Amino acid sequence: MRVMVLVKATEDSEKGDFPEPWTTEMMQAMGRFNDELRKAGILVMADGLKPSSQGKRISFDGPARTVSDGPFAQIRELVAGFWLWNVKDMDEAVAWVKRCPNPMRGPSEIEIRPLYEMADFR
Repeated sequence: MRVMVLVKATEDSEKGDFPEPWTTEMMQAMGRFNDELRKAGILVMADGLKPSSQGKRISFDGPARTVSDGPFAQIRELVAGFWLWNVKDMDEAVAWVKRCPNPMRGPSEIEIRPLYEMADFR
């Protein structure tokens, strides 16, 4: 099963506020974690996202399209980074997330969402 693992944004990540030495330590810990995921054959892709202030949002209403510039409200609903994993089931995904270093300086959340498979539409 494929899952997207979403690292939720925080006020710090939305400011792009990653002070040293925390940044170096966190990046090294994440690098080790990603290496473990690769060795286990789980990691498909991973990356961090820049703050929403550098993004755009396109709203659809029938044929109309409206473009809004970031930053966007509701920081806890934004995504700061992601992994795409191939796991046997949701329990395996949860077990891996529990091993993950905290991606933020303070409290943070990671959400796991399964991807649709063709079998879901039959």
